[in-house]
Amino acid sequence: MSQGTRGRGTVRPIRRLGDPVLRTACDPVRAFDASLERLVDDMFASMYEAHGAGLAANQVGVSLRLFVYDCDDDRGRRHVGHVVNPTLVAADGEILDENEGCLSVPGLNFSTPRHAHAVVEGVDVKGRPVRIEGTGYFARCLQHECGHLDGGVYIDVLSGDARREAMRAIRAANL
Repeated sequence: MSQGTRGRGTVRPIRRLGDPVLRTACDPVRAFDASLERLVDDMFASMYEAHGAGLAANQVGVSLRLFVYDCDDDRGRRHVGHVVNPTLVAADGEILDENEGCLSVPGLNFSTPRHAHAVVEGVDVKGRPVRIEGTGYFARCLQHECGHLDGGVYIDVLSGDARREAMRAIRAANL
């Protein structure tokens, strides 16, 4: 199975804001089989096709706790992989208010507060335990994707004027 290599998997359509699958908490993965491996490959293909840094299963219409990622941390180190049944076990450190976007809210970016450090625990497609620690942009990605699996989108962490501005922009974009 690929860990982010191009050429494997089938590109699936990305669900957009307004689709109920994005607002529903995902179910745990229970079957660790070939269909799960195909889903991971399809998610990588879909993420790369859309030029994303991360993608949660519900963003391709599958309500399972799984995400893939390919992004750099604050030291420029590239991280590529997937997590099945992830739990965000730590989000700490400085709060960084930086631009963030989402494949399910295409074309829009908003300054979004996130912790500078995050830790996610889960398993891989074979059911082996994984622990992923990220800083900077990678920490932002981990927090963003875990949020999707709980039925959230990144605009949910905005407040005040930033949230009002985001909602106006989303309405204007007809999302």
